[in-house]
Amino acid sequence: MTDIHESLRREGLVRPRDDRVLAGVCAGLGRRFGLEPWPARLLFVLVLLVLPGSQLLVYPVLWILMPNEETDSTPEVTTPVTTTI
Repeated sequence: MTDIHESLRREGLVRPRDDRVLAGVCAGLGRRFGLEPWPARLLFVLVLLVLPGSQLLVYPVLWILMPNEETDSTPEVTTPVTTTI
C-alpha cells in the first residue's frame, strides 16, 4: 500500500489538509489538474452521473488510495538564550 501512496504522491495526487468537505478526494483531484475545489467537485459528480453506481465505488477507493498531504509537523526546536555576566 505504501508503494501506491508514494507513486500517487509523486504524481501530485494527494488529499490536502485544507479545502476538505468529506475526505479531500475532489480537492486533491482538482489541485492536481489545476482546478479550484468546488468546480472539481461539480465535475466529479457530473462524471459519476454518467456512470450510475460508480460513485459508490470510485470515491471510497480514491479515499483509500490517495495519501494525505504531508505537512511539516516536527516542532521547531529553540535553544534558550543564556547570558553570562
